[in-house]
Amino acid sequence: MGHYTEEYNKKLTTPQKAVECIKKGDVIVYGMSVAQPPALLAAIADRARQGNLENIKVYNFLPLEHAMKTVLDPALADRIEGNSWFVGGQERGLIRTGLNYFVPSYLHQVPRMCREFMDIDVCVTTVSPMDRYGFFTFGTANDLTSTAARQSKTLIVEVNENMPRVFGDSLLHISEVDAIVENHVPILELKIPATRPEDEVIGNYIADMIPDGATLQLGIGGLPNVVACSLSGHKDMGVHSELLTEGMIDLIKKGVITGRKKNLNPMKHVFTTASGTKAMYEFMNDNPSIESYPASYVCAPGIIAQNDNMIAVNSIIEVDLTGQVNAEFLGGTTFSGTGGQLDFVRGAFDSKGGKSIHAFYSTAKRGEVSRVVPRMKEGAVVTTPRADTHYLATEYGVVNLKGKSTRERAHAIIGIAHPKFREWLAREAENMYLI
Repeated sequence: MGHYTEEYNKKLTTPQKAVECIKKGDVIVYGMSVAQPPALLAAIADRARQGNLENIKVYNFLPLEHAMKTVLDPALADRIEGNSWFVGGQERGLIRTGLNYFVPSYLHQVPRMCREFMDIDVCVTTVSPMDRYGFFTFGTANDLTSTAARQSKTLIVEVNENMPRVFGDSLLHISEVDAIVENHVPILELKIPATRPEDEVIGNYIADMIPDGATLQLGIGGLPNVVACSLSGHKDMGVHSELLTEGMIDLIKKGVITGRKKNLNPMKHVFTTASGTKAMYEFMNDNPSIESYPASYVCAPGIIAQNDNMIAVNSIIEVDLTGQVNAEFLGGTTFSGTGGQLDFVRGAFDSKGGKSIHAFYSTAKRGEVSRVVPRMKEGAVVTTPRADTHYLATEYGVVNLKGKSTRERAHAIIGIAHPKFREWLAREAENMYLI
């Protein structure tokens, strides 16, 4: 331990000194979601505000409040160009006004982009404290962060005792690190959205489709978490998921999720990024049953398909009458991102006994707008092509689109729309020669 402590102390510095290496024109990748390093991002922003940095490009996946207050501050847009592989709620205004840019991508391919299509000068991310063998871990953010860290010319880590120590392919040795800062602030918590009356109905529909022993992927948003709440009576479930969620942790604690039936990584709960509450992070910490791997592994369709009975549940914005799904475009602008949704749609369907389920409320804006639409609006993005869409679930039922003609699809999709919109949808389907 003595040797590693000595090396640690040599590399330990202040955030201000750590970012002195950044120069004009550099490309920076920073830790995903709750692993964004607040002290380092603030130091980078301060240099830019002082006029010491310009023509900088920063890249992230789901930036949150620490980034919004620092490197994505609109006042710095002329010096720091923000780019995101996935758009979060706080960033949508910047995207809409051209102060930040979206990079279309499938999550499993982003690590490859970091390796082959980018020249990364600096990577900054939050890590868990070093152990006696000289290893930090990437904690909640393996995803693209672990690859970017090793592809960058300079790696600066922000050590935070509140970042969980995570097993799997999450280790980072001190010899790989160029500079270290310490900042023991609370890790950002993402609260579970408030429940809606439709949640229990949709959750029960989907739970009835999931067999004991299945392996789960639950996407971002309230509905996938509702599905977890509906699985309390199941047995020997597994996790192989882009996102590790609060609902999954609850099922692990209850003994519902054991991982015993998994083909890959049996008895291990596999994820690539995690976000939740402080209690969730504490449960993850030093827990050998929870393992993280890069998105190039976790989200690769061919890997996903190797788990039998793979069940993928994802939220969407809207679906048209042919089965095209939009999960990332709303109000004429980018609302979210593809992320790992299509990766898991394809991987789950190719799994033996697997199912891909898109879950959504039938209406939006307090019932004024139908989420089932005749056709996608001009400029809208198709996240899941119609040939890939498997199951659709609303509070009015579940339909399987695989093998159905365009006529059969239109009838089935109209059947799970809100009743007050069905007559209109049927007329539109006739006008489109679908029925």
